[in-house]
Amino acid sequence: MNVYQCCDKIRKLYSLIGSGDQGYIPKAIGCALKALNDIAGDESLPDDVRDKAAFAAANLLISDAEDSC
Repeated sequence: MNVYQCCDKIRKLYSLIGSGDQGYIPKAIGCALKALNDIAGDESLPDDVRDKAAFAAANLLISDAEDSC
């Protein structure tokens, strides 16, 4: 997936981060996992949304992707 395949909200933030107007998070995988965990654990959201977030987080944890120091 590339930035042009993402929704408008993601593309807007991508542009802001690239321009320096929004903060860049160097440990992006940890940031993504925290966001997915927050979504998966939010009982006010529909189960299908929570399930998608949990599935994505679990796959990311199992993958060999990691933040390097």
